Amino acid sequence: MRLWVALLRGVNVSGAGRLPMAEFRDMLAEMGLGAVRTHIQSGNAVFCSDRTAADLEAAIRNAVAARFGFAPEAFVLTPAELEAALTDHPFAGADPARVHVVFLRETPAPDAAALRALARPGDAWHVGPRRFTLHTPGGYGTSKLAERLPRLLPQPMTARNLRTLAALAAMIAHP
Repeated sequence: MRLWVALLRGVNVSGAGRLPMAEFRDMLAEMGLGAVRTHIQSGNAVFCSDRTAADLEAAIRNAVAARFGFAPEAFVLTPAELEAALTDHPFAGADPARVHVVFLRETPAPDAAALRALARPGDAWHVGPRRFTLHTPGGYGTSKLAERLPRLLPQPMTARNLRTLAALAAMIAHP
């Protein structure tokens, strides 16, 4: 069985998408996934399965919908994809809480002028395979650029900071 990382969008944010992690772990185990572990309350899980990423994404989204009443976007990554998200960007020396990787279904082709128009001094970004990495020294939650990403990159997405991704990578390294 292969190791996988699942990232759900919009879970336990501002009272919406309520998903208790203990119940989420139970649900994943009931789906036949092995060695299920979760990290923090925002829909992050590490598990083993022989299924494909696309199959797992659909199955997790559908199972959450059936059990919890909402269908969050699910992104399932290999350990190599997670590691690339952690290292394939020019922000190695930045505060890991201020660098967010936005995971996407397709590699984005953003309008650079629109990004620059919304960026604060110090904001920077990097485009990678099926991801957009954003450094916001002033904070992701107050960034107009981060706020408008769904319009600038119109496709399903979910974001995690490097601190969270590093914790997931550690979970993979120490099963």
